[in-house]
Amino acid sequence: MTDVFGDLVGQDEAVAVLRRAAASAAALLRAPVTAPAGGRDDLDALAEEHDDDPAPAPADPGAGMTHAWIFTGPPGSGRSVAARAFAAALECVHGTGCGSCPGCHTTLTGTHADVRLVVPEGLSIGVNEMRALVLRAASAPSGGRWQIVIIEDADRLTEAAGNALLKAIEEPPPRTVFLLCAPSTHPDDISVTIRSRCRVVPLRQPPPAAVAEVLVRRDGIAPDVAEWAAAAAQGHVGRARRLARDPEARQRRDAVLAVPRRLTGVGAAFDAASALIEAAEAEAAASVAEIDEAERTALQTALGAGGTGRGAAGAMRGAAGQLKDLEKRQKSRATRAQRDALDRALVDLAGFYRDAIVMALRAPVAPVHTDTASLAGAGAQKWDAEGSLRRLEAVLECRAAIEANVKPRIAVEAMMLTLWRG
Repeated sequence: MTDVFGDLVGQDEAVAVLRRAAASAAALLRAPVTAPAGGRDDLDALAEEHDDDPAPAPADPGAGMTHAWIFTGPPGSGRSVAARAFAAALECVHGTGCGSCPGCHTTLTGTHADVRLVVPEGLSIGVNEMRALVLRAASAPSGGRWQIVIIEDADRLTEAAGNALLKAIEEPPPRTVFLLCAPSTHPDDISVTIRSRCRVVPLRQPPPAAVAEVLVRRDGIAPDVAEWAAAAAQGHVGRARRLARDPEARQRRDAVLAVPRRLTGVGAAFDAASALIEAAEAEAAASVAEIDEAERTALQTALGAGGTGRGAAGAMRGAAGQLKDLEKRQKSRATRAQRDALDRALVDLAGFYRDAIVMALRAPVAPVHTDTASLAGAGAQKWDAEGSLRRLEAVLECRAAIEANVKPRIAVEAMMLTLWRG
């Protein structure tokens, strides 16, 4: 079995930083100052019991280790993968992230008692959720190593939630570590004050060859399919896996890449916008339907639905508020899923116009979408490089507008008109 960093594709520099930090964290736990006055620290005994090849302790225990980290990088670069792998290395009984000990295994599977994972399902992470998390993170680690909080998409923190987190980062408990994932350290993604108190680990877009190698080695995908999917996904490991294994994902992509040749007039532009929005809505609805139904059934059961005892009917009558709160959360999650699905389609469309620019300039660069290279070539001849660039900018502006909470339909319709007019 590979170690915990085995799934972090094409991030050698970041992995080296995290390995050094994990070794330093292990040395910090083994340092004499951490031992109780009456004797040896139990962590030392635990490490020696399991450690056949202990990690070398650096000269300065704790060097390279800090209590707050930010993992940045483009979508698909592996921000959350890096955070989870680092958390596993910190909880590893060897201090190396071996991938096989109980600390590594439970962290990676999401069952470790001292690792809290926050994955926002809606459009934002609220202050109440963050306060509860910070309060729980202030407790001592039950396993004796580290209390770890992983916040995926930390750029979705509301201002109040960010302030609650900031207070915890400014005065952290002795063995609590915060791991934040965000696209960048720009103030729009993470507050300046939080950024100033964290160590940043920048991740890059993995090269397609590295993504293809992982798909072949880990998922058993045929090499030619893996190479195509890695290029089409533009370095996004998760999307590459979906394209390689899910026929419906490939059909949705084909529909998006057919958009440029459908734009023959104003009416066609609005039709294309409607089709794109409806496809995103259908994909999102399918992805959350099972979870929504399970949540609703579980809540109704907890509230006494189907019960025959005295008071069961009254309990259900008083449950309207809780059901309404659940529906609100599910609606927020569905909106987020729709926007994520739409964004994936826009990324594919941006890749098409990028290919057209490359071909118009005769640049010695491989196309993103090899299966639509001829269509991109025809577009390059019709629009030239400048026209292709304007269209690419229209797609990127649409993504930015949706991220700024412009209604997706309005943003997509404006984009389609620009793509048609050029």
